[in-house]
Amino acid sequence: MPKTSVSQNTVVRTSRGLSVAGTRITLYSIMDYIKAGWPPKLIRDTFNLTDNQIADVMNYIETHRAEIETEYQIVLQQAEETRRYWETHNRERFAKIAAMPPKPGQEKIRARLQAAKARLERRC
Repeated sequence: MPKTSVSQNTVVRTSRGLSVAGTRITLYSIMDYIKAGWPPKLIRDTFNLTDNQIADVMNYIETHRAEIETEYQIVLQQAEETRRYWETHNRERFAKIAAMPPKPGQEKIRARLQAAKARLERRC
């Protein structure tokens, strides 16, 4: 069986976009890891895919690179627009929450949290 027909059985178009058949994993999610330079084996393990699935997905992406890149950029743009909308929509709510006094009895946990944040800031 030619590799392209195997890929067509592994990669399907759903309402979510191009996806790995039988999963909710989109090729756009996998593209995030490819763009970050992850090797296929780590991507496979991260998404709990089989060797055949990751091979088919990588082959599909290479074969249809221009189409995938175009759709991936659209997905990234939509995600950024959604993030900005919710950030703006919730800005006032987050400010109210931040201004609220701490609940009684949380002093120790808040102190530990502040110490952990300080350690992280020193590392950067």
